[in-house]
Amino acid sequence: MRSILYITYDGLLEPLGQSQVLAYLVQLAADHRVHILSFEKQADRRNGPAMAAMRTRLQGLGIGWTPLPYHKTPSAPATAFDVAVGAVTAFWLVLRLRARIVHVRSYVPALMALPVRRLTSSKLLFDMRGFWADERVDGALWPRGGTLYRVAKSLETRFLRAADHIVTLTAASASELRRFDVLRSRPKPITVIPTCADLVKFHPSGRREPRPFLFGYVGSVGTWYLFEETLAFFRQLLVRRPDARFLVVNRKEHDLIRRLAAAQGIPADRMELVSAAHDEVPALIQRMHLGAALIKPSYSKIASAPTKMAEYLGCGVPCLGNSGVGDVAEVLKGRRVGVVLQDLQAGSIAAAVDEALRLVEDPALPARCEATARELFRSSTAWPLTIDLPVARAAGIGRNRKHRCRQGHRATSTRRPWRPSEASGRDSTSRSCRQTSSAGCSTPTSTCSPGTACPRPPSASTWAAARVGGPGWWRPGWAR
Repeated sequence: MRSILYITYDGLLEPLGQSQVLAYLVQLAADHRVHILSFEKQADRRNGPAMAAMRTRLQGLGIGWTPLPYHKTPSAPATAFDVAVGAVTAFWLVLRLRARIVHVRSYVPALMALPVRRLTSSKLLFDMRGFWADERVDGALWPRGGTLYRVAKSLETRFLRAADHIVTLTAASASELRRFDVLRSRPKPITVIPTCADLVKFHPSGRREPRPFLFGYVGSVGTWYLFEETLAFFRQLLVRRPDARFLVVNRKEHDLIRRLAAAQGIPADRMELVSAAHDEVPALIQRMHLGAALIKPSYSKIASAPTKMAEYLGCGVPCLGNSGVGDVAEVLKGRRVGVVLQDLQAGSIAAAVDEALRLVEDPALPARCEATARELFRSSTAWPLTIDLPVARAAGIGRNRKHRCRQGHRATSTRRPWRPSEASGRDSTSRSCRQTSSAGCSTPTSTCSPGTACPRPPSASTWAAARVGGPGWWRPGWAR
């Protein structure tokens, strides 16, 4: 079993941590030793029962967990402190666990992992999630060309150069990445893994009862989400279906939503605002005839894969999306599981309403939506079949290549055993010949001969001392 250290700057007790981190790692832990390094918000850390329940759950799954405190203010110094603590902790965990792969979720964890990558022989799997620096600019949080942007893009280049394998959310972003100078000169394997949904929870409810058309929206209405355009779509829907209703599942912005709806001239009795826990969301989506996932199109959003789209489709509900956002248009139009707005003009919105009303009349639509979700967004299958591929490639293991062995030995493709040469800080080949003699020897041919006793493998402390204290241990990975 391979040992993997997974670093996330999100907390496992947050909804995102449970749906987009833990849901994947549960699948990976079936075949690998997984340890999670996360940063938990102060409110979650003070919730003793929730922390204890999460630890118990992870122990039952065979997953290790090191939760560190997340610091928010002052912004830059707090993040710098978290990065420093995270890097030291990650280095210690790699040595203690003998982790062969460090899997980082986005840019801040990647910054923590850079010194670990250089000081150890572990491989780096960079799950970049999106173009973070460009998102800050497109969201008007940073000026393009400013100091923060230039520093972030420089770090992005370093992450891509150091990575042994890269994971991104969309095919559109993978194509863009291959045009980056750092990857044109030194190509790296790239795997596309879209945001997935837990289809055990998000599934169709069965036959829908006849009722007024229910248009739905799940999530926040912040910077990137085109909620006003979503309201404009519903206003046009009311013209064609006066009995239609708009269900909004949102936790903290009800007053803002009511103000925006009133500004669009939408009657209050046509709106249904609900605050729901994550486990309650599937039942609410199952009531919908159409779910909205309109996102502000921009350069950075070609790397975006809306989670809510996967959840809608998993529940057999078609999705309203827009072009210029990841692979949304290709999925919705190509699979006939939704409607795509090519632009945000009134004429396009009216045409999209007519198309949506025709689409929902298709009796095969719910099954088609569910099948699309299971093929593209199912966490329980996407993780082993796709994530495990870059994990294996990043580690340089798992390839059943043959090589010549001395007589009396056989070729194996199991993970590389410890070798005496590691004490000098040098990496040795990951392939070895193993004895087939009655002694049952399983060490490399250079350290034993047929019929002789095998040397005992080193303990964790011996391995760490050899790896860190031996000659040349300080040299970065690229210099060994």
